[in-house]
Amino acid sequence: MQSIVSLCKRRGFVYQSSEIYGGLKSAYDYGPMGVELKRNLMNEWWTSMVHSREDVVGLDASIIMHPNVWKASGHLSSFSDPLVDCKVCGERFRADKAPKAEEGADAPMELPDKGKAKAALDKLEKMGEAGLTRNGKSVLGAKAGDRGYVCSVCGSPFLSEERQFNLMFRSSLGPVDPMGAAADKIKAVLNEQGPEALQASLRKILEDAVQSTAVYLRPETAQAMFVNFLNVQQSLSMKVPFGIAQMGKSFRNEVTVEHFIFRSCEFEQMEMEYFVQPGTSEKWLEHWSQARMDWWQKIGLSKDKLRLRAHESDELAHYSPATNDVEYLFPWGWDELEGVASRTDYDLTAHTNASKKKLQYFDPEATNPETGKKGWRYLPHVIAPAAGATRGLLAALCDAYDEEPADADGKGARTVLRLHPRLAPIKAGILPLVKKEGMPEVARRIADDFFKAGVTAKYDEQHAIGKRYARHDEVGTPYCLTVDGDTAKDETVTIRYRDDRRQERIKVSEALEVVKKALADA
Repeated sequence: MQSIVSLCKRRGFVYQSSEIYGGLKSAYDYGPMGVELKRNLMNEWWTSMVHSREDVVGLDASIIMHPNVWKASGHLSSFSDPLVDCKVCGERFRADKAPKAEEGADAPMELPDKGKAKAALDKLEKMGEAGLTRNGKSVLGAKAGDRGYVCSVCGSPFLSEERQFNLMFRSSLGPVDPMGAAADKIKAVLNEQGPEALQASLRKILEDAVQSTAVYLRPETAQAMFVNFLNVQQSLSMKVPFGIAQMGKSFRNEVTVEHFIFRSCEFEQMEMEYFVQPGTSEKWLEHWSQARMDWWQKIGLSKDKLRLRAHESDELAHYSPATNDVEYLFPWGWDELEGVASRTDYDLTAHTNASKKKLQYFDPEATNPETGKKGWRYLPHVIAPAAGATRGLLAALCDAYDEEPADADGKGARTVLRLHPRLAPIKAGILPLVKKEGMPEVARRIADDFFKAGVTAKYDEQHAIGKRYARHDEVGTPYCLTVDGDTAKDETVTIRYRDDRRQERIKVSEALEVVKKALADA
């Protein structure tokens, strides 16, 4: 994984956000190569999900929505994670993501160095924990408690009580400063009732002041599609089954950020809500689960590194009778790439009740199961394939990354990204062999043809040709066109294929069409 992170920084895929100020642990910037790769991935999703179908349409909704949306959906009351602090190393982590440990099992603690291990042992002894010993960087003798987990960093079973932590980012909307209103209220209570009354009511004063102007950065893209269900359906006369798709940023104040860009506080989603007739959810869940598996393979992820896993009963969200995860085998193990959930009519019912607006669909051809007559007005059920664009980008990088060893003569070693050609940030490198004899001029003309045709290309004349090939291999460029001494004689160039380094001569006049055909056939 470290090799991939290093490549991302070196070749301009991903940078640590605000790096010159020490960086921000949970935020990343996508560089010139990363932004192209991410956009290409999302464009492939949009083409497959929206432009290639008649039953799915798009939406681009506001990131900030009315607070009542999140109240109705349950996010304000229950969108939280169990937060725990380690009493030994101070790490704060999610209890549900912590390493499992059976009650009574040995729980050795591993600290960064001997000094920290000694300090940890001293701290535990002062807490009254007996029977512990130190061996180098390890503290031994502890047993796992009845919680069934230990610290995710040092392995300690000595933990704080769990407390719920809401994952939504809260902000304020409007010209009124909520802190100013809170300050005025605090002064009034202090002057009229004294410090004891203020101490008892301080939190409520602050909460009331903040809530009066509170808005939230959306933690998911789904709710906008539910509240716009009737708008979209009536505007385009959509017939059930149909879907609404949306791509965009979501924000979660994650307790634990991990595995590079896999889990961060700001991320992009590719999500679709597919509205179906009640009683047909099982069929459509199976359909969309397989369709999403097929799509990830189509854009280049290895079949043997993908699997479809049904949620166990204790994993299911309260609104879902069944959910399937498309999982990818990342360097740290299997993890979720996309979830396909059966959400029943939970969301439309919640927003109907909260808004007092009927979000029903009327099908004049369907038979009402209650009356046995034609004409059925109902709340559609929903199948929701929800993929992470940033997770997809990371999976694409992990799958494509390869280090080829040198041959028997010690030559030919290289690092290469075998990205699907349509995902590649640069589709073709245009390379004059040397910067003379008219070669740059011909290469520039070829590059201009690519630019005019909308095919992403890069003119590159710096360094020896071998170094340029290596550069393009590392960013995943599938095709390189080299203008050399023979070009002026026979109007041909060398096309080099990234994956097997095969080379062949093609006509200059055909170069664009050869690359376009290769991209279309990929």
